[in-house]
Amino acid sequence: MSTAGKVIKCKAAVVWEVKKPFSIVEIEVAPPKAHEVRIKILASGVCRSDDHVLSGALQVKFPIILGHEAAGVVESVGEGVTCVKPGDKVIPLFAPQCGECSTCKHPRGNLCKMGDLAASGVMPDGTSKFTYKGQQIHTFAGTSTFAEYTVVHESAVVKIDATAPPEKVCLIGCGFSTGYGAAINSAKVEPGSTCAVFGLGGVGLSTVMGCKAAGASRIIGVDINKDKFPKAKEMGATECVNPMDFKKPINEVLYGLTDGEGVDYSFEVIGRTDTMTAALASCHMNYGTSVVVGVPPSASEITFSPALIFTGRTWKGSIFGGWKSKEAVPKLVSDFMGGKFALEPLITHTLPFDKINEGFELLRSGKSIRSVLVF
Repeated sequence: MSTAGKVIKCKAAVVWEVKKPFSIVEIEVAPPKAHEVRIKILASGVCRSDDHVLSGALQVKFPIILGHEAAGVVESVGEGVTCVKPGDKVIPLFAPQCGECSTCKHPRGNLCKMGDLAASGVMPDGTSKFTYKGQQIHTFAGTSTFAEYTVVHESAVVKIDATAPPEKVCLIGCGFSTGYGAAINSAKVEPGSTCAVFGLGGVGLSTVMGCKAAGASRIIGVDINKDKFPKAKEMGATECVNPMDFKKPINEVLYGLTDGEGVDYSFEVIGRTDTMTAALASCHMNYGTSVVVGVPPSASEITFSPALIFTGRTWKGSIFGGWKSKEAVPKLVSDFMGGKFALEPLITHTLPFDKINEGFELLRSGKSIRSVLVF
């Protein structure tokens, strides 16, 4: 029996308040309205950005369904949707692409105005598609993929290769693309250059992969968890350093490793203001570029000496690796299917959806790179 046009009852992982675990409950998911798409989620990655909500570092409206790195199949579409149809395999896009706003039309822009609505916790029409016993549940990043079914705006979904394995390509919805693109697109790493990557989680390792693909000759991984070093070297890091092993600041350590020059490119892939400043101070004082990739805490501020950028350094941020999502995601999936890069080394754990809390414990303890939940 077709579910199109009907409310669907399904399982979802709801967070009721900050610093509380997920509760798996039965929710109701409304059918898509005009320009909306309802998706059956097949796999969803456990990302640090979701954990920032649980810890309180990223402020949202509760109760909420998190999740933003997924792959699924279109269940039904609302009136006017032409980009996908029922049965299409898709990736939801936390970084949408409407193609009409000024940012989408700019050749370097990828922060679509539709994404501004994601922070509000509701759909573009001001409603939520999720309810639990009559209570509204908020949406996260316009996607909310920690549910068996979700509804997104048509600007936030793209069709991919029907044969692509969802438990792998879901990483292209966030972690892999964010890190890989930060090196390829945002920094534009050059062949023969020296790079430093602060934070060797899933996104950090994807940044390492991007630096390697761009032809960097030295890629220095920086992390306080030395257990991550073997995997980082497997993915392309030429050496790794633990800031805890030194009495002097890590930027001075990196200057020492580069004959007093500093690295050409540095990447902060943690989301801490102190490491953002350290990464900036680690790159060459005149032509170095430092890229902020990690999501900063909502209430954080940075204080630094203007001399750090007055001498010529470039400091910039990177959202979703600088990719225009609807254009890039299908191509990245095709590149993966064609063997141009591997996602398997990033996935350390595959868990059933109802073990979502275990997936987040693995993340916090540093025992996982990427855990993928399968539905």
